[in-house]
Amino acid sequence: MALTRYRVSDRGQMALPAATRRRWNLNGGGAVDIADIGGALIVVPAEQGGLRGMVRTSIDEAGGYAALVAAVQDDEPDLA
Repeated sequence: MALTRYRVSDRGQMALPAATRRRWNLNGGGAVDIADIGGALIVVPAEQGGLRGMVRTSIDEAGGYAALVAAVQDDEPDLA
């Protein structure tokens, strides 16, 4: 995982380096999803379903929602 610090302007704008835009196919002004999860922001390219699509794929790959709930119940009963 690469960690890069970006500066946000006083107008709320942020510039992504060309290499990052090419990697995520954001050339020409591609859209991103931003999730505010309290102590952090998650920025995800909006193409191919964006953040919701990534979460949906992860749930499916883990065996579905019911399997994840069962795993939480087994590991952390207080959270279920």
